[in-house]
Amino acid sequence: MLCLSTLGKTLINTKKLQTPTEVVHKTRSLLLYSKNYPNAASQVSSNANELNSLVKELKLILYGDDDSEPCEQACAQLTEEFFREDTMRLLIIFLPKLNLEARKDATQVVASLQRQPLPSRFQASKYLESNLDLVDILISGYADPLLALHYGRMLKECLRHQVVASYILEPIQLKKLFGYIQLPSFDISADVADVFKDLLTRHKSTVSESLSKNYSWFFTEFNEKLLKSSNYITKRQAVKLLGSILLDRTNSAFMRRYVSSKDNLIILMNLLRDTSRSIQIDAFHVFKLFVANEEKPVEIVIILITNRNKLLRLLGAFVYTDDQVFETDKDQVVNELTLLKI
Repeated sequence: MLCLSTLGKTLINTKKLQTPTEVVHKTRSLLLYSKNYPNAASQVSSNANELNSLVKELKLILYGDDDSEPCEQACAQLTEEFFREDTMRLLIIFLPKLNLEARKDATQVVASLQRQPLPSRFQASKYLESNLDLVDILISGYADPLLALHYGRMLKECLRHQVVASYILEPIQLKKLFGYIQLPSFDISADVADVFKDLLTRHKSTVSESLSKNYSWFFTEFNEKLLKSSNYITKRQAVKLLGSILLDRTNSAFMRRYVSSKDNLIILMNLLRDTSRSIQIDAFHVFKLFVANEEKPVEIVIILITNRNKLLRLLGAFVYTDDQVFETDKDQVVNELTLLKI
């Protein structure tokens, strides 16, 4: 039985279309026409207007409106047709041709399709597994200031699927993200950082496996391009993210490897001296792992002892906080440093 409250609201300008299947078919037809005949001037304006309306209808079916909730049956039907007919690819490729409102609607459509309940979500995952080149398009979208946040939102929603996360965690894709996170635009770099956070914290077993495999390359990039960044926001988000990664039990293997490196220790000691209190606090949560490591390499012990007095003065100067866990951790670090010997 169709949900008339939702399906009855299809296409203001094309009243004959009454089902999600028909809306998807018509959208795909217009997208294909625009792709295959980009210079057909007589049709550009009318097709663009109709396409904008169709994309809005897709969003209406998936999200509902002020008067009605989305219909589960209609959403499932739309999702099935959307992926079966490769409409997602066309919509992503054609996004630059849509007006601003239609881009927003298209972004919401693609986002919603990634979080539909099973079995629709499984269909989305299988589709992306067979079309991972679309992930490359979404990542590269950060290069265009007009499209960056739209493609970024789509990319973040696609990260719900483990197969996408696994693909992006490969060096060739990560290298692009490391580049885009350093863009001068605050909005874009912050969006990339948000995607980075999701990528490195959502699918924990996948992240652990990938970072263990690509440890040297990844943390060299992370240290040089993020932790040493001259951009305050980039550096602060990177330190906080590093703490989240290393403190996760799933990542205990490469956490021990990270805190056994004197180069990493020197970077964290410098961050403890940052002018930003927030960066200092977040750096402390990583620095304490070096001190707490029961199997410290001799070179780590030597550096800590050599700098012990400076570190104790620095920690003693930390402004008192109402975070009792932080204060307890700080006392333990101070005690460990005081008793440390070769």
